[in-house]
Amino acid sequence: MSRAWPRYPTVWRWHFYAGLFCIPFVLWLSLTGGVYLFKPQIEAWLDRPYAAVAPPGPRAGPAGEVAAALRAVPGGTLAQYEMPATPTQAVEILVTDGDLTQRVHVNPATLAVLNVGREDRRPMKILSRLHGELLAGPVGSYIVELAASWAIVMLVSGLFLWWPRGQGLAGVVYPRLRAGGRRFWRDLHGVTGFWVSAATLFLLVSGLPWAASWGAYLKMARTVAEGQPVSQDWSSSHTGHDGMTGMTGMTGMTGMTMPRRAPVSIAPLDRLVATVRPLDLAAPVLIAPPVRAGQPWTAKSNAVNRPLRTDLTLDASGKVLTREDFAQRRLVDRLVGWGVAIHEGQAFGWVNLLVNLVTAIMLILLSISSVMLWWRRRRPGSLGAPRAVVRPALAWSFAAIVALLAVLLPLFGASLLLVLLVDRVMPARPRAWLGLGPEPELKAT
Repeated sequence: MSRAWPRYPTVWRWHFYAGLFCIPFVLWLSLTGGVYLFKPQIEAWLDRPYAAVAPPGPRAGPAGEVAAALRAVPGGTLAQYEMPATPTQAVEILVTDGDLTQRVHVNPATLAVLNVGREDRRPMKILSRLHGELLAGPVGSYIVELAASWAIVMLVSGLFLWWPRGQGLAGVVYPRLRAGGRRFWRDLHGVTGFWVSAATLFLLVSGLPWAASWGAYLKMARTVAEGQPVSQDWSSSHTGHDGMTGMTGMTGMTGMTMPRRAPVSIAPLDRLVATVRPLDLAAPVLIAPPVRAGQPWTAKSNAVNRPLRTDLTLDASGKVLTREDFAQRRLVDRLVGWGVAIHEGQAFGWVNLLVNLVTAIMLILLSISSVMLWWRRRRPGSLGAPRAVVRPALAWSFAAIVALLAVLLPLFGASLLLVLLVDRVMPARPRAWLGLGPEPELKAT
């Protein structure tokens, strides 16, 4: 016998097991993501010693500033020159040194080197990798992507469980705070989940293009659909949040490594900066030399609000060869760009930031309430999973949704097959403890 939708206990079990796996990651991503929302403010505070170091007066020029930075990193080559936003702040220059990238702060008036530091050790760079890959490289990215995939299952099943079944608004759109006991925690969990569901789903989906597996999956699908190799405007590697790629030979904000560049004269930099500055691109503006001889220089607005970004290519004389504004990019790139900007709380000013921050706080509350509910209903000698339905009827609509998710989220599909395989071969005692079989009998004391 079949039915359109599974019974309540079946969906409850899906929700329970998905939550059991996802909750630690939801807590972690909410905490790290909530802090990362304030990246511009935090970096401005960290860089305050370099905000006003140069008095008004003549400057040596960009080429001289780069030369000073290269002297501070013997054997290094120019990776990026960041145009200063104000005349008094230090110039920031990225220099590749072997397999690492160094950020050099230079006083534009005296050419004194104020600081040399590894780019991958900047606090917000570390936080980005903690959020996107658990500091575990591609493996961590796969784990986070897997958790995000199962979190979508947890979210959809949670909305099914929340769906009103004849009761009033209490416990549906607002919690009964005076109910006490398990009802209080159930209301808090269900109502919070309802209010945060749309924003959470957006954050989960908008984060997938950065993930190692899903990002490569999307790139492969686009290559097949377009019939040619695709150059995406973001990175699905370990660079995470800051891995938005720009024009050929240039990354948006460098990670731990940069492309090896052919030796190139830095003399044209004065002309390039003179050309780019009047264009009034959204800050910060990064200028990079070609990766290989014969290629043009590149300039890029690396604004945190990605729809404001512009990419340029220039020849050594300072002539602009190409310009690509955000509106000229392909639809997929624009959608991902908007998704990234909203995900990071930068698209709509403080309103966007506040909504994301509230979402992160509510997800933490949702996680805590779920743990409290589990702990209160858990019986000794078992994991506390909801009881399995004996021979549940096939729910064809639910099965179709799961199959669709397995196709759209390959890691979820692969993990689901693994779970089903383990379920078939698991011994009786572990099955009973996990709630996959009959509950164990309690011994008399």
